[in-house]
Amino acid sequence: MKKLIKSELYSLEEYSNMRADFRTKIRKHKKNRIVRIGENISLHFEDYQTMLYQVQEMLRAEKIFESEGIVEEIETYNPLIPDGSNWKATMMIQFDDVADRKAALENMIGIERATWVQVDGFEKVNPIANEDLERETEEKTSSVHFLRFELSEKMVKAAKSGVAIKAGVDHAAYQHEVTLPENIRHSLASDLA
Repeated sequence: MKKLIKSELYSLEEYSNMRADFRTKIRKHKKNRIVRIGENISLHFEDYQTMLYQVQEMLRAEKIFESEGIVEEIETYNPLIPDGSNWKATMMIQFDDVADRKAALENMIGIERATWVQVDGFEKVNPIANEDLERETEEKTSSVHFLRFELSEKMVKAAKSGVAIKAGVDHAAYQHEVTLPENIRHSLASDLA
């Protein structure tokens, strides 16, 4: 799958001039890549477009224009782009009330490993989680996790053929599942080689 390369990024000036339109385009793109699992968890499935946006925003926010810094950002975010046989997602645990969030995160240790995707006709696939760094302690989990769901060749073929895809969480503190709507199923199938 296509990865970010320095020559395809916009300069800070170019990006500043096009940012409003680009953000609108990315917001529309992301609507086809966000899966809500119950009330408090969402999976934001990443791809080339979402990572291009993330890198451009980081370069803008940090005012990075030197080659070394740009390459460092690319190397940080390229691993979040799917490789053709997997889906990569940012898992977000969200509670509006601070006290509720604190209590929930204390009870949700290990929830990232209890998250799953399932291509119809196959077993559930649990992710490889947080390959960059540990995101939980003995006291609580993080509200953000990075997940990689590895699929077999047969799962890839089935997903591309149009079968249903589900996602869910089977954790003592949180149990929900959802069948992906067609627009999201189609978007995720396009990530597969």
